[in-house]
Order: sequence, then structure tokens, then C-alpha cells
Amino acid sequence: MTETIRLEDSWKAVLAPEFETARMKALRQFLIAEKTAGKRIFPKGREWFRALDLTPLPKVRIVILGQDPYHGEGQAHGLCFSVRPGVRPPPSLVNIYKELESDLGLARPRHGFLEPWAHQGVLLLNSVLTVEMGLAASHQKRGWEEFTDAVVRAVNDRPDPVVFMLWGSYAQKKAAFVDTTRHLVLKAAHPSPLSAHNGFLGCRHFSKAIAFLQSKGLPPIDWSLPHPAG
Repeated sequence: MTETIRLEDSWKAVLAPEFETARMKALRQFLIAEKTAGKRIFPKGREWFRALDLTPLPKVRIVILGQDPYHGEGQAHGLCFSVRPGVRPPPSLVNIYKELESDLGLARPRHGFLEPWAHQGVLLLNSVLTVEMGLAASHQKRGWEEFTDAVVRAVNDRPDPVVFMLWGSYAQKKAAFVDTTRHLVLKAAHPSPLSAHNGFLGCRHFSKAIAFLQSKGLPPIDWSLPHPAG
């Protein structure tokens, strides 16, 4: 996997040993075999580590954890909950926008492109970084989970305080080891339509994150999402 992967330097410095593990080598062989068999894998290979490339480790101020990439045509591009410009925002993202509107008074964007958050230090990390088209969870338990555990550990080990937004039991279990004496850990139900009314809507995580960062002398995130150019 290492010979074809370009990874942002700060992440490469802490994650390089991961790529030498038998687990990641087996994952690479699995992905090669899937592609050789003609299966379509989302997102594109150059976007598997897009979340890391857009948000270098020293710049991470907020972590939002997802589970799998979207498995529909043209949706996934390497950031959890985000879709490409021109793609209708999926239901979970619509609920995230509802909470943004309720919490901060921000008008709901008409697009689902979250890259402006990533550029500001919001690490939009899925636990599993690839999926087969049309088959949700098809690449779970192939090695990605341990790799992204290492990503979360690297953020947790930073001296600077970070906000972890953990939506749903999956994300909460994955980041259960985060040091709450240094970082702010916010927990709520998942924004999926199946659970959003059980504690996600009304959680006010966005304003709580702003208040925490400001209390530490750090610049807040601008959660507004102007329409992408073009």
C-alpha cells in the first residue's frame, strides 16, 4: 500500500508504522483483488486519505467520526457525512444542518460539501475508508478500523485540546479512550433519521465546540457553508 499512497507529511510521520503491519498489507491485497475482479470501490483511491490530507495533525481542532463512506454513485469523496457538490445531502447530513440552524441560526446549505470545515481543522474521519458500490459495510473488519484507531490515538496524544463530537454508539465506543481531562468529548445520538430525535437534535454540539475552543484561546470554527464555487 505504501508505494501508491501519498499522505500528508504530519500524518505520515505518526502513521508510517501502520502501513508495515500484516493487517494493512492484507487490506492492500484485498483492495487490489476487489478492483481486479471489476468491483467498483468508493471513494476513488486518491481520496481514501482525503480527510487526513485536508486536515494535518497539528491543525486538528475538532474530530467528527463517521462509520463507512457513502456507497452510492458519486457521493463519497473521503470525508465523513460529506458529499460532492451537486449531490443531494443525505438524510443524516440534513439533520446535521437542522441542528446547525437550531443551534447557531445558520441557514441550511443547499449542498452537502463539507470541505470548508476540513480546511479549518475539522477532521471528518470515517472508521472504514472504502466501500463497494451499493454494499454498505462491505469493507468492515478488513483492517481499516485499526488504522483509524491509530489516527484517533494520534489526535488524543496531542498536547493541544481538541473537541471530539461522537454521534452514536459506534463513534462513542471507537473513541472511548480519549483523555477527557484534556479534550472535550461531546456525545449524542447519531443524526440518522432513525435516531436523531433521541438526542442528536438539540445537542448544541456546534456552539459548545465554539465555546470550548474560545475558552482555550483557540480560534472557533466557522460552521457556515457557502455554496461551492462552480
